[in-house]
Amino acid sequence: MTQKKHMFSGLVVDEGDNPVDAVFVGDDPMYVVDDAGFRRHIDAGKIDRAVLKVMADMIEGHEDELSKQAATMLGQDDLFSQAMLENQLLNIGDQLDQMLASGIPEEGRAYLGMMGFKVRINLHGDLIEVVQPGMIAPDEE
Repeated sequence: MTQKKHMFSGLVVDEGDNPVDAVFVGDDPMYVVDDAGFRRHIDAGKIDRAVLKVMADMIEGHEDELSKQAATMLGQDDLFSQAMLENQLLNIGDQLDQMLASGIPEEGRAYLGMMGFKVRINLHGDLIEVVQPGMIAPDEE
């Protein structure tokens, strides 16, 4: 059995922008929110899935342009490579479990943190906001 991970460890904050701890309770990954001294343990999978859903929703409808940009950045801007990348983006919802299992490497999380990416949750573990600096708000497209 593959060990579950904290996908966004170090990037999750509470409503007051305080960092949230990442711990394991047995084999289950949890984020821990400090509620005036009471440590609330929240299923990390619930939060991680919600964040990935937000990201997948942002990609939806922009797969063509994103695949062209990704292929160019990779130096593979031929039609075949673009089509493969676009297919992956179109089916991103099917890949959430695989993404949750593999997690984001430590270096990737550090880079996201340096860029200002963060996940804000409330005391109950509900996703309040995914902060992605440089992104265009949906009403500004």
